[in-house]
Order: sequence, then C-alpha cells, then structure tokens
Amino acid sequence: MSSEPTPAEREKADKELHEREAAEQAKLPYKWTQTIKDVDVTISVPGNIRGRDLEVVLLKTKLKVKIKGQDPIIDGDLPKPIHVDDSTWTLEPTPSGKDIAIHLDKINQMEWWPHVITTAPKIDVSKITPENSQLGDLDGETRTMVEKMMYDQMQKEAGKPTSDEQKKADMLKKFQEQHPGKQDLWSKSARKWETDPCRNGFFQRENELGDIGR
Repeated sequence: MSSEPTPAEREKADKELHEREAAEQAKLPYKWTQTIKDVDVTISVPGNIRGRDLEVVLLKTKLKVKIKGQDPIIDGDLPKPIHVDDSTWTLEPTPSGKDIAIHLDKINQMEWWPHVITTAPKIDVSKITPENSQLGDLDGETRTMVEKMMYDQMQKEAGKPTSDEQKKADMLKKFQEQHPGKQDLWSKSARKWETDPCRNGFFQRENELGDIGR
C-alpha cells in the first residue's frame, strides 16, 4: 500500500495543478469569475463593434456569443442551469476597445461551476476557498451551509471524516462510553439501523437536507 503524500508533495502537486489550470484558462477567448450565486464572463472585442453587430443567446442551459458573420466566440452547454430572466449582457467601452460583459444567475446557488461551457477545460472546484467565494456577501444561513460544504470537501481530500460522519462517530463513542462492554449489542443495533428501511429513510432524508446545494 502506498503511503499518503507528504505536505511538501501535496503542496507541489497543488502548485502544478494551479499552473496547468491557469495556462488552460489563459488560452480561452474570454475571462470568467464566479461567486457561489453567479458567473461573470468578459469578452474583449474591437472598439468599432456595436450591440447590433453581436448575437448573444442566453438560454437556461446554453450560451452562445458571436460577432455576426464570424465564428462563435462561445457556443455550448452550460454545466448547470441559469435563471434566464436574471441573466444579462452588455457592451461596455474599455481603454483598448470594448468588452461584452455577461452575467449568469445560477439556479442552484450552492455549488461551483468547473467551467462556463462543458467543452472548456475544467478548474478544480475543491480548491475554491471561502475568500475566493466572497462569503461575506451571503446571508448567515447560506454562509453556514457553504462553509460546511467547503469543510467537508477539504476533509474528503485529506481522507478525513466529513462533519456528518464525525457527528455519527461522536455519537458512537458517547454510547460506548455510557455502555461499556456492550459493543456487540451496539454493532447489532447499528446493522439493524443500516438495513431498516424506515430508519434508513430517516437518515437519507436527513442527509438530503444537509446536502442541499452540494
């Protein structure tokens, strides 16, 4: 069995991944950023381009952007659906020309996008940190859920238990401390809980509520 990577090896691998992702993203004909709630895409075009020269199509699961008479700049499926009525595009002047600014409002505002369209290179969403996500702009309940999601993701990466798994482990430990010498009874009870459809359904529902937006 191979040993787990050392912190130095993990740091080196993360750095290489970041550099590879940066190189892939730099080759795209657009720039994009995201928060937990939305995605913003910026496309630079010549200064003589006007709005009527553009074809921008925003659909629930598709995005197309092109200068009329030319090949599309973006044309593909979105990784997740958007609120079309709350998504917009504008043409804005810049010192070097103009930018097409596209705002996409996510339907599921509890998950990250690995790319803007499914044919584009992916980023590792597990590396997104709360600082990048502007969690300070979220309401208290949403922020708590997002931070839990981020914590669980980091725990999984490190091969450690998630918050829910740790909670169950703590319950088992507490039971064992309160009932010494009854490990066999607990093991049988645990198996019964795992196979009982009613109780299992309860835990499944509990997990679904805890997993909303993952």
